[in-house]
Amino acid sequence: MEISLAHGPAGTEIAGLGHAQPVRVMDNHELEGMMDTNDEWIRQRTGIITRRIAAEGETVVDLAVPAARMALEDSGVPAANIDLVVVATTTAAERSPNTAGRVSAALGLGRDGRGPAIMDVNTACSGFEYALGIADQAIRTGSASHAIVVGAETLSAVTDWTDRATAVLTADGAGAAVVRPSNTPRIGPVVWGSEIGMADAVKISPPSGRFAQNGREVLRWALTKAPERARETVARAGLTLDDIQVLAAHQANLRIIEPLAEALGMTDRVVITDVTESGNTSAASVPLGLSKWWHSGKIPADVPALLFGFGGGFTYAGMVAMTPRRA
Repeated sequence: MEISLAHGPAGTEIAGLGHAQPVRVMDNHELEGMMDTNDEWIRQRTGIITRRIAAEGETVVDLAVPAARMALEDSGVPAANIDLVVVATTTAAERSPNTAGRVSAALGLGRDGRGPAIMDVNTACSGFEYALGIADQAIRTGSASHAIVVGAETLSAVTDWTDRATAVLTADGAGAAVVRPSNTPRIGPVVWGSEIGMADAVKISPPSGRFAQNGREVLRWALTKAPERARETVARAGLTLDDIQVLAAHQANLRIIEPLAEALGMTDRVVITDVTESGNTSAASVPLGLSKWWHSGKIPADVPALLFGFGGGFTYAGMVAMTPRRA
């Protein structure tokens, strides 16, 4: 007796991108009235000028759904073909049903009386890369045919607005990608893991239930370990750093993104810096910035992009993915 295994396509690709942000814009001057800080201090230490903040009652689902819908429209993939939805979030309002289920229902996904597989992933700021890795593997092994992958957060709901070390960073938003089969691999293998001894470096835990981090420890890791993990990610895809045309790193802080780009020798490439206007949106930050820059024409089509996230847990994950083809 032998168990048979399903087999899928040789590879997968990102077919479309989408994003959504709350309407409300909070600039640094507004924060000056809430805590001991000022615009100059925030810009010097984070690079952030503005961020988007969810309205009262606006949830992760409210942001994830329009981002996913936009990605679907961008991809041209029929909604009926989606049989896997993976949502990365650490700020879901509900424990059950999961956010992916809410997104699937809102989009009316499913056919023949059967809905898609629905899954939430909580690895904080590396969540989208974890989710994209899961979707890629599911399609290549024949467990799914087409997927929507979303990173969505409402970090404002877990922000201590009196703590200038964290409140100046956090923001809300969502980014999404549609993943479909490809005759050749256009999403490289995910390189993921965690850092021993850093579980409490970034957390949202009782009794406060608020976002907190050891900023110095995170910065030290980002400056010393992140380049090493990023280089490994590129090597696993069989490429060199010279091949990479776009750097889409977690939008944690401009003072992390810029040194990472310099360490990787990528300052002459497209380096996404959406953090300046969108703030730190955790699991949403990579797909949000990628989609915004893609739709604005700042990112070329059909070129290798390094996607790399890191954060709570302490987790990291990355892969090389070709940017979508333009119609």
